[in-house]
Amino acid sequence: MEDSEIIALYWKREERAILETQNKYESYCYSISYRILKNKEDAKECVNDTYWNAWNSIPPKKPNCLSVFLGKITRNLSIDTYRKQHAKKRGAGEIEYIISELEDSVISDNAIDKELEQRFLVDCINKFLAQLPTIKRNIFVGRYWYFYSIKEMSQGYNISENKIRMMLYRMRKELKLHLEKEGIFI
Repeated sequence: MEDSEIIALYWKREERAILETQNKYESYCYSISYRILKNKEDAKECVNDTYWNAWNSIPPKKPNCLSVFLGKITRNLSIDTYRKQHAKKRGAGEIEYIISELEDSVISDNAIDKELEQRFLVDCINKFLAQLPTIKRNIFVGRYWYFYSIKEMSQGYNISENKIRMMLYRMRKELKLHLEKEGIFI
């Protein structure tokens, strides 16, 4: 079933929307959640919560790209679950480490507190990603959206782990400069 048809089912409040979403996107959402949580049961629970959140969000929202919309919900739920489970061990896990890698480039305590500022930040990051060569963009998104390990990306792209680390380091610095040019100072 096409995404537009699934979204139409949500707008009509037909429960079949959830079944169609599950049929088309369950493995995609599960892979996002499992990569973050490393636990089958927790990942399944986050995927089920994704369907519930989609049901509660559509309408009023009408996503342009259903896969991205669902992926974002799944990712956020999974990160929240991870943080709750590891609240006493801050910084001990890989996910916290990956998130902390970007903090110096993107996140500060008082920089982003309004939705308009968040949208502007997202637009700036998207512009930054659009100007990157495909391989760099894929590595950046793989690391910071899908939480691939350095080792996984090294094997997948047939590039040494050190080179991947250096590429990510340089891209984070470039991102920080790009954001500063756009008026976002960290």
